[in-house]
Amino acid sequence: HRIKIKLKHLSQNKVKTLTMKKRILALVTGGTFDKEYNMINGELFFKDTHLPEIFQRGRSTLDITVRTLMMIDSVEMTENDRSIIAQNCKRTESKHIIITHGTDTMVETAKYLAESGIEGKTIVLLGAMIPYKFGMSSDGFFNLGAALAFAQSMPNGIYIAMHGECFDWDDVRKNRESGYFVHTKNQS
Repeated sequence: HRIKIKLKHLSQNKVKTLTMKKRILALVTGGTFDKEYNMINGELFFKDTHLPEIFQRGRSTLDITVRTLMMIDSVEMTENDRSIIAQNCKRTESKHIIITHGTDTMVETAKYLAESGIEGKTIVLLGAMIPYKFGMSSDGFFNLGAALAFAQSMPNGIYIAMHGECFDWDDVRKNRESGYFVHTKNQS
């Protein structure tokens, strides 16, 4: 939702409408989303986040601040790392937060955040099964766009955005055989 404020200029008797965009904080933690490919040895590695480049390519007009907290594979994520993520979510004035995260332990981090006493914020974790740098074969573009939309439209809470779907933090798991995130509760 956008907030419209009408300002009346006393000297001109004109009414202007200003649209205030929601401030979104994008926290970067690493994961496949931001991995790069070394063509010499065939390994994946981290360099920098690709979020600013993606926002520019997508012609985003949103008010987004990008903050890199860490660049790690989520299987290496510790409780201390999750605490850093939670503290950044608590301290920011932004009410709308997206977090890039590796898919292997994304559900564990979502649970940690839900149990951290964060209130009054909509937090959406997202990842990718294929790195952004692999081009159009990456699902990262799609998941990022969905996460941005969900962060602005869902009620306060912790969510995971994968495959165009918004999962509640306590109703999701990664199916390691298919590579898809699925609901854990019965869907009507």
